[in-house]
Amino acid sequence: MREAFITHHNVISSLGFSSEENFEHLRNEESGIQKFQRDNGDEYYSSQVDKELINNAFSKIGDRTLYTTLEKMMLLSIHSILKESNLKISQKTGLIIATTKGNVDVLSPKSSFYKNKNRAYLPELGKQIQQFFNFKNEAIVLSNACVSGVLAVAVAQRLVKDGMYDDVIIVGGDLVSEFILSGFTSFQAISDQPCQPFSKNRKGITLGEAVASAIVSSEKSKDAVQVIGTGSCNDANHISGPSRTGEGLFLSVQSALNEAGVKSEDIDYISAHGTATNYNDEMESMAFGRLNMLHAPINSLKGYYGHTLGASGLLETIMGIESLKNNTLIASKGFDELGVSQPINVIEKTETRELQVFLKTASGFGGCNTAVIFRKIAD
Repeated sequence: MREAFITHHNVISSLGFSSEENFEHLRNEESGIQKFQRDNGDEYYSSQVDKELINNAFSKIGDRTLYTTLEKMMLLSIHSILKESNLKISQKTGLIIATTKGNVDVLSPKSSFYKNKNRAYLPELGKQIQQFFNFKNEAIVLSNACVSGVLAVAVAQRLVKDGMYDDVIIVGGDLVSEFILSGFTSFQAISDQPCQPFSKNRKGITLGEAVASAIVSSEKSKDAVQVIGTGSCNDANHISGPSRTGEGLFLSVQSALNEAGVKSEDIDYISAHGTATNYNDEMESMAFGRLNMLHAPINSLKGYYGHTLGASGLLETIMGIESLKNNTLIASKGFDELGVSQPINVIEKTETRELQVFLKTASGFGGCNTAVIFRKIAD
């Protein structure tokens, strides 16, 4: 059976328009979270991308009036990795799009696409991306709450290993819209300050927006990382609340470890979901305790980006790859005093350390959980 590698990647966020630029901000412990104001005057913290910068960048590759903001961000990100890799799209090239709500913002009367509400359908988003680059195969759209981004990596790995495709382009993205804000406000889940994952004083999530893309390939290249194990399980606990014992996450990581052929003690670093909500953070600590992973350095990048929903799993995977490449553990921003029952090893200060294998986890509404393990390729 073939192997699968992530060879090229890109991130567009409030911290920059490339993976390298984003990672440099993380290394300096600089957050993209700022204070914004809703239409009703309420203030909230969020990480958002400058729309004028997006439009200016997109004007170099296409007509900015023909695409939604999310589409432009996805097209820009994919354009970057295709240009860098010189990949030629063929029948053996797949396309996976990960998103939680896609173009839901076009349903607002303020949207220039308001009269074309079909644009809100996820298959239409897939068609726009597919046609722009002339992909030969129809886009696969994954919308599985907040595991969508990392689940795209797991699905791409299987498609490549099974020989269905030689290369799969994956892209994940979501925007901070009034719809999203209203939804999380109704859950009373939004913090009135920048989020503090795993902290005793955490008050809830901070929302963010971003797009990330990557190439999952059967051929390794310089600086590629190997996708060595995946797992995805649903705990079926509640429509929005996770299992109190971390069962779904526990089983997902266990499955990934078994496929990868590694043990808990082989994990050098965990990039956790870490939303800074009471139930999520506690559930993750329970799962990692049951997995005998309390030794592993762990962080959440939500203190830098906020929760970017369908983009988060892929964005954080890419920053984890940069951590491997640079042998650098990034501090979990906003962390002060441990606020979960298990003594997880939260990274409090950015430091240099030899890294070989890392685990990325994500959990979401409906009880979904996904885990993927990556290994650095020896020179």
